[in-house]
Amino acid sequence: MQLIPAIDLRDGRCVRLLQGRFDAETVYADDPAEVLGAYLAFGARRIHVVDLDGAREGSQGNRDALARLVAAAGARAQLQVGGGIRRRQVADELLALGIARVVVGSVAVTQPAEVANWLRELGPEQVVLAFDVRLDDDGTPKLATHGWKEQTATRLWDAVEHFLQHGLRHVLCTDVARDGALSGPNIALYAQAVQRFPQVDWQASGGVSDLSDLHALADTGVAAAVSGRALLERRLNLKELEPFLPSA
Repeated sequence: MQLIPAIDLRDGRCVRLLQGRFDAETVYADDPAEVLGAYLAFGARRIHVVDLDGAREGSQGNRDALARLVAAAGARAQLQVGGGIRRRQVADELLALGIARVVVGSVAVTQPAEVANWLRELGPEQVVLAFDVRLDDDGTPKLATHGWKEQTATRLWDAVEHFLQHGLRHVLCTDVARDGALSGPNIALYAQAVQRFPQVDWQASGGVSDLSDLHALADTGVAAAVSGRALLERRLNLKELEPFLPSA
């Protein structure tokens, strides 16, 4: 399992939100490139970047910050970027900017036929589908969209099943209730995801607080774990992270 550090952008700065709430924001750096540099220094070679303004409003106001991150990463790391990618033109522009993978969320739920075309035309290695979930009363993961503001009745499992026939390979799954809370990841959710769809490279997101969480996620069989706050607040011992970093 690979550790993928996260950088969340809002107004050009590196921030974190609690459970997606814009009124619960913590600013960690005015220059996200400084955070990227720290991640590269300890051996990370894939970085997850979220344009929070894009996720909330569909805008692309952080494009300059993204360009600086691509330049700072150079050949040392690949960036996967999500947030507000609701049109094919935006996906194409980001890939042309040097982004390795576009992370597509809400539009995969609201316009599945369109995103199926993206998977076929861009290729499964350049598209990550981001499915954000809340568990209903019986524990079934249901998709949330548009920066987690809208809740749907669509099951995670049905969404994945639909896109498999179009070449789906990479899925980033976030348990909204765990995001930014340092409460531990939803191990049962990811174990079930891998069991149901072992052909998918699952990226687990939300709740990582310490090294034991990474080992527990690795035991589920997920391909990667995304972590933001725990790294930003140095809750993870960098030396102990080496098994999860390809170039440490």
